[in-house]
Amino acid sequence: MSLWDALLAPEPVTAQLRQDASSQAPTHAWLFTGGAGSLNRQAASVFAATLLCDQPDPADRGCGTCRGCVTVMNGSHADFTHFRTEAVSISIDEARELVLKAQDRPSVSRWRVILLEDTECMPERTSNVLLKAIEEPPPHTIWLLTAPSPADVLVTIRSRCRPVQLPVPQTQAIAAYLESTGVEAGLAHRAATLSLGDAEVAHRLATVPQALTRREDLARLPLRIRTLSSAMEAAERLISLAEQDAADATQQRDAAERAELLAMLGIAEGERVAPTLRAQVRRLEEQQKRRARRIQTDTLIRAVADIQTVLRDALTLQLGAQAPLLNEYLREPLQEYAARTSPAQTLSDVQAVETTLRRLRTNANARLALEALMSRFVR
Repeated sequence: MSLWDALLAPEPVTAQLRQDASSQAPTHAWLFTGGAGSLNRQAASVFAATLLCDQPDPADRGCGTCRGCVTVMNGSHADFTHFRTEAVSISIDEARELVLKAQDRPSVSRWRVILLEDTECMPERTSNVLLKAIEEPPPHTIWLLTAPSPADVLVTIRSRCRPVQLPVPQTQAIAAYLESTGVEAGLAHRAATLSLGDAEVAHRLATVPQALTRREDLARLPLRIRTLSSAMEAAERLISLAEQDAADATQQRDAAERAELLAMLGIAEGERVAPTLRAQVRRLEEQQKRRARRIQTDTLIRAVADIQTVLRDALTLQLGAQAPLLNEYLREPLQEYAARTSPAQTLSDVQAVETTLRRLRTNANARLALEALMSRFVR
């Protein structure tokens, strides 16, 4: 099975990408948008592997088994640069490093491929650094950019890239993918439904029991709010959950990075760090703090999006629509919630959720934004 067979993307999109990857002069810059969660990143990674595949027949490229494909997918290919910021935004210095890397000639393959994730995190001044390199790259360099939507990328950047718009994968397709990995059918369908079209999130929900428990608890938060104090408690719960997820995701990695750095500096565990070496240790700690903040923000955005599904279900009940509920296990409390509010109020709450998501993505004060959102559920 090739890399393309495992990608949850429609056939016309994959056919377009495979055809261009096999040509003698592929498009020099691409912008992958749409999908849900990591789908655009996965599509860009598979496309990069196809460009650098070792198979002599263009029709066989993207095989997933050759040295080129394997090293691209694990991030160790000599001619492949995969950049994803762990901070809130991409800095000018990071953009300049990518521009310099783009000037290098390929060492073992036909092309030098640079995959830049989170293009929406580039401020305008950072985008201007990349603009010339993307507009007129060296003939051997191919840029792959990803973002949630074209509107999230400055027009000066997106106008110089060939667009790849990915649709949100269907629930049935994600469930089938989970079943192919050994997940039980009922759990696969439940995780696929709650994932909002993100196969990576669905896999985590299906394979990590505490992840599914947290997701279900999150959905109950707005349904339990009766007073202003309970609204503040719900906001605090969201923030503590994000902090816990960030700690779980970074604790082991932070410890390993620190141990590796101390070993490189010749410092034994528990030994005092010399003043001349403290700057390097401090720099690592600052990078880890930025990464933790980024994970917290991503977790909060995901949590607020999950709360949006509760409002969608409430509106479905209020309007008597025949669509299935995303949170079917909450049908009874959802019916109680829908009875004590109106469709107009629910629509207003949906708009408030969208406003909160925009604020979180622009690095607003998360606590204030969530407290304002949760207070709307006081009836």
